[in-house]
Amino acid sequence: MAYGRTSEATLNSTGQPAGRSRGPRQDAVRNRNKLLDAVGAILESEPASVSMPLVARQAGLSTATAYRYFSTLEELISAYVYSTIVELRNFSHDCPKTGTALFEAVAAERVRLVRRHGAATVQVRSRQGFLARLQAQDHVITAVRDIWERPIRAAMRQLGVADEHFDHALFLYNIMFDPRDILDLVATGLDEAAVVRRLTRAYYGAVRGWVDADSG
Repeated sequence: MAYGRTSEATLNSTGQPAGRSRGPRQDAVRNRNKLLDAVGAILESEPASVSMPLVARQAGLSTATAYRYFSTLEELISAYVYSTIVELRNFSHDCPKTGTALFEAVAAERVRLVRRHGAATVQVRSRQGFLARLQAQDHVITAVRDIWERPIRAAMRQLGVADEHFDHALFLYNIMFDPRDILDLVATGLDEAAVVRRLTRAYYGAVRGWVDADSG
């Protein structure tokens, strides 16, 4: 199974070997993708054992080569997490729907992708909370915002929620669409459509409740 495949066009943003000023060569793209595949597979199957030597061995590369692409294990894992959200970002940007229909379409794609990548990504948790990372412009959270800003603002407008509540609406999304909980819901026997329906309805209620708390 492939995890986090990236093209030459995206290599410069994360994980380009140190000291390279020219465009990435095909072998650089291939080696980087091998490392992303390997760390994703290890995070899914044996997360407690993940290490740069183990990732390099699974990728068929030397540890020294792995460190040419990622200076730390944390950097590699961060790049893997980022790569898993690129597909959802593209879907969100291209979706022609509006209002709550847009939010629900992106939420459905989120659930679908969690079923594909979730077992690996649930192993990766930051020590900082979501809002702190959002304010610090953490690159993963910035990418999450890029995915969800249009769908959440569209839903907020349809729900009559002022734009000033966007950061908190994004915060609530992060709580309620946790991949661990999505996988748990699927494991209870709910199909993807039922998971999306329940989570989106609960999310709308949470956003309204957050706003109503200001008046109460």
